[in-house]
Amino acid sequence: MTAVANASKSEQAYVWIRSRISAHAFGPGYRLVLGSIADELNMSVVPVREAIRRLEAEGLVTFERNVGARVTLVDESEYAHTMQTLGLVEGAATALSAPFLDATALAQAAEVNERMTRMLDHLDAHAFTELNRQFHTVLFEPCPNPHLLDLVHRGWARLSGIRDSTFAYVPGRARHSVDEHTHILELIREGADPLEIELAARNHRWRTRDAFLDALHTRTAHTPGEGS
Repeated sequence: MTAVANASKSEQAYVWIRSRISAHAFGPGYRLVLGSIADELNMSVVPVREAIRRLEAEGLVTFERNVGARVTLVDESEYAHTMQTLGLVEGAATALSAPFLDATALAQAAEVNERMTRMLDHLDAHAFTELNRQFHTVLFEPCPNPHLLDLVHRGWARLSGIRDSTFAYVPGRARHSVDEHTHILELIREGADPLEIELAARNHRWRTRDAFLDALHTRTAHTPGEGS
């Protein structure tokens, strides 16, 4: 097999495995058997191994002695830490992107947010989460700093391995989220100070984190009394 062909198959394996982790078909702790995946994809284990190493670098896969590769087991504190970090880097990336967001890009983001708004009364949390990803991607993708943009991508990749949808757990957060999207767009359109845009985007991410943790703590506090 040529190096180019092997690289192509490695990318194919990476996309296939990652999509299943994102969809939670391969949930936390799921054992990734190289031979079985290679058979499923009709390729050798070499590109599968390369794909899994790439996923390990992104934090979605871990290796355990005498076990092999597993989808990363994460706890809720990991979610909080990831959201805190993502708020910092995505806020900065959005502020740096702002001068490069033209009317077409802003209209695209607004259209996505409008679709999210129409979904509020009959929330499909999974579809809403995908639209949320699309909205933010429009705003941070033009970031001229490739290192910062890489950190944002890694943060989103790590989130996809932690939980399916925050909005499924805290549906009330969805309405606040679209309002905050509107505010961020207004700041960018008005040419607001970059720091103001950065803080708006950062706090937007952190409010989602806080809403999730508040809901988690409320449910945990009520659990002992259930059925009594």
